[in-house]
Amino acid sequence: MRFFRAIGVLAFAFPSIAALGADYPAPKRGDWIARDFKFHTGEVMPEVKLHYTTVGEPTGAPVVVLHGTGSSAQGMLTPNFAGELFGPGQPLDATKYYIILPDALGHGRSSKPSNGLKTKFPQYDYADMVDAQYRLLSEGLGIRHVRLIIGNSMGGMNTWVWGERYPSYMDALVPMASQPTAMASRNWMLRRMMLESIRKDPDYNNGDYVSQPHALKYASIFFGIATSGGTLNYQKQAPTHELADKIVDSRLAASTNIDANDFLWQWDSSADYDPAPGLEKIQAGVLAINAADDERNPPETGIEVAAMKRVKNGKLYLIPASDQTTGHGTTGNARFYKQQLEEFLQLVPRQAKAADTR
Repeated sequence: MRFFRAIGVLAFAFPSIAALGADYPAPKRGDWIARDFKFHTGEVMPEVKLHYTTVGEPTGAPVVVLHGTGSSAQGMLTPNFAGELFGPGQPLDATKYYIILPDALGHGRSSKPSNGLKTKFPQYDYADMVDAQYRLLSEGLGIRHVRLIIGNSMGGMNTWVWGERYPSYMDALVPMASQPTAMASRNWMLRRMMLESIRKDPDYNNGDYVSQPHALKYASIFFGIATSGGTLNYQKQAPTHELADKIVDSRLAASTNIDANDFLWQWDSSADYDPAPGLEKIQAGVLAINAADDERNPPETGIEVAAMKRVKNGKLYLIPASDQTTGHGTTGNARFYKQQLEEFLQLVPRQAKAADTR
């Protein structure tokens, strides 16, 4: 029997445009405070607020959904993701599953630099994010074991880390738009250039800025175009100079509420990511899902195919590239893999609910 620990948790329902358009239960939001949270740097914060969203009831089998860099739980409650997975008869039917979507440390409504500490906020990494998520689930929500952890992009990388840090806590892992290898090559080079362009902007003023640095918007747009969208899809959308300019103009004109320190901490948190040495620790069944046109995780390197040979119960599903896929963004659309996800979950055995200790 799984217990829901109410002490220290505030949960309430909220209206969602995505939920209103989808046939699944209304999402609920909550906050939990992790006390004396220790970061990998050795720093300790007396209180770290962890915000989360749930869909379904605590009596359902727990499923954890992890978002990408700079996003939040809300970014996963879209028609293309939640609308394809959480409804009746769908792979993660919220009448059967209890779906928990945490706002990662440093993201959304969870504790982050812009809450007041600015550059004094600890430099967290993915291990810190996963430890915070584990404490939220195990201490805050009283969940001893989960059926599935599924994550996209940064959430996919977090999923790999989960499998190694808490190997008996879940039955299944579905890391998407990620690879179990060091943050390196073009992926890190472009991240580094994006971060450096912001830090070197005089408006950044070593993190003590009055208004957001101008470089922030341009750097994030440049990185987005360079590392997501899909070659065939971009060619379809922008086959002429004028149409290409129209896409750029629309992105430049879009409003944003990004905070520079939050942004730097979020993207820099990937710097020491490297699950490759610990792949043999993973006990859960693994379905890794990537797109063939993923700009950040190009399949032609052969890295993931080689890595999956070291995962005891793992397999890779590669979504074929087309003018319908969007490169690194493809896995945000569950219609490309929901059948594979459903078949995978039918094959993965349910383990006994045992607390994971480290």
